[in-house]
Amino acid sequence: MQFPPFDIGATPVPGGVNFRVWAPAVSRVEVEILAAAGGKFLLQQDGDYFQGIVAAAVGDDYWYWLDGTLRRPDPASRSQPQGVHGPSRIIDPAFPEKEGEWAGIALDACIFYELHIGTFTPAGTFDAAIDRLPYLRELGVTALQIMPVAQFPGERNWGYDGVYPFAPQASYGGAAGLKRLVAACHRQGMAIFLDVVYNHLGPEGNYLHAFGPYFTDRYRTPWGDAVNFDGAESDGVRHYFIANACYWLREYHFDGLRLDAVHGIFDFSACHILSELTEAVHALAAERGRPAYVIAESDLNDPCLVIDRQHGGFGLDAQWCDDFHHALRTLLTGDCSGYYLDFGGFAPLVKSFRAGFVMAGDYSRYRRRRHGASSAEIPPRQLLVFSSNHDQVGNRMRGERLSEHLSLPQLQLAAATVLLSPYLPLLFMGEEYGEIAPFPYFISHGDAELVAAVRQGRNDEFLPFAWQGHPPDPQAESTFLSAKIDPGQHRQGEQQVLFTFYGELIRLRKECPPLAQLDRAGMEIHADEDEQLLAITRRAGGDEILCFFNYSDQSRVLRPPLLVGALQVLLDSAGHSPPGQKVVVNSAHPETFPTLAPFGVLVYRQIVDVQSTAGGEI
Repeated sequence: MQFPPFDIGATPVPGGVNFRVWAPAVSRVEVEILAAAGGKFLLQQDGDYFQGIVAAAVGDDYWYWLDGTLRRPDPASRSQPQGVHGPSRIIDPAFPEKEGEWAGIALDACIFYELHIGTFTPAGTFDAAIDRLPYLRELGVTALQIMPVAQFPGERNWGYDGVYPFAPQASYGGAAGLKRLVAACHRQGMAIFLDVVYNHLGPEGNYLHAFGPYFTDRYRTPWGDAVNFDGAESDGVRHYFIANACYWLREYHFDGLRLDAVHGIFDFSACHILSELTEAVHALAAERGRPAYVIAESDLNDPCLVIDRQHGGFGLDAQWCDDFHHALRTLLTGDCSGYYLDFGGFAPLVKSFRAGFVMAGDYSRYRRRRHGASSAEIPPRQLLVFSSNHDQVGNRMRGERLSEHLSLPQLQLAAATVLLSPYLPLLFMGEEYGEIAPFPYFISHGDAELVAAVRQGRNDEFLPFAWQGHPPDPQAESTFLSAKIDPGQHRQGEQQVLFTFYGELIRLRKECPPLAQLDRAGMEIHADEDEQLLAITRRAGGDEILCFFNYSDQSRVLRPPLLVGALQVLLDSAGHSPPGQKVVVNSAHPETFPTLAPFGVLVYRQIVDVQSTAGGEI
């Protein structure tokens, strides 16, 4: 399949600017150039599109006039400097920044760090985020994932209310600032992924209805009418979103996309939009000679997303695995309310380690029906896991983090569970040092009725959890400001200990071949439910790593046959055994059996020594 060109919007060409817009709902389109020598220019109709080269220049603002009466911004605007209700602006699509020797990254090598541009720094801009890249490099992060930046109403938003998919948020620094951030990541040796929203557009400033049938009432989503991916006149809609996906690679050089909540995308056509979009991204990546990936968020637990097209799947590169998070969180906190109802206890986490999805066709008490399908045959590199992310923090009533509920040993245990797993790991900004700032939901809408609806919706959302009180006012600026993080905390006390521990885990994952190998080959799992002890052996190329996790509040003795012989300590979360120390576990001598601290983590490398036997000595 030939991927669609970005042939919509305003593109500078010799002799002026080429304007092209999909507008099957109208019979006449004019472009008004807001410049001294501007004016209105009639575009020529070409099927459902209107286009024409107009005497305009980079920096000029413009409107579309529909049927001579309705003035609207460009649906494919590259820039909205005056916000969602203002005119669009013509910008240069070139990528002028230097990227060093960046040639892309293998998906297996990705250690993701999810961040929100507005709260990641005091300034809340793309340029300010650049200043913190050395900090992330020190931590060991290899891939940034930034929450959506498509232009949204106001200056405070999670990003999922964007209404101009091609226009980076002006208050963050717009197109130029975003390109500087991408290039800076690449110069630092880090990939950068963008969270994009193709299941809905925000309500305020959404003027797409005037141009054509972008939406349909045949399906309903939590955000209202679904995007029209399979109904009458849907070809232009599909082109719009596929062109957007390719646009982020072509004009911004992103390394991949995270697709928000694809369970809210409805398409019953023969070629699903997710399959067609992924094929287009991969084709463009091949043309550019640099890999690019498509990763989905989905609550369907459907392996079809990542199964290749030849075997009937959609061919995405990976998908988020919420079940891993739910199993880990409920085990450590004991909170089994709301959608955590199907989790709790030790067994779900063990199942997720072994197979990924916990709900794999099982009966869901929360949904009151069977849910999901098995992911046991999916390579672990196609599942992305975490102990926190923007949803799992922000969708709590107060937006509080795990650091408010767990002790330092428990936070270390949660980190090790994610980073020593065979899956793709993701950290949420600040978790690496136990950030204390919450991450509540926030907006800055201009529509009073919409603000009231959002407030009511937030209250209603938490009813299944039976939590006391009310969520912070999402419209209040103080709610947004409360979410600003301060990485300077990582230099002191227990937060410094936690930050150092994260760094050691990441280093081990990178340097130990068995931990860097994201498959189930050579992996053995032993679980003791009574003691809540998990033992995982990972092997690759003659190297053998043994990882022990204690999810109980009691010390546990590690007895043969779980480990025996000569061992080298790689990590001890309790600090009892320094890295590099050699120990010998002799089955005939219980005094040689190591003790795992409450909520402790121990990692050993098996020493292969001709003088060592299963029960002998070095």
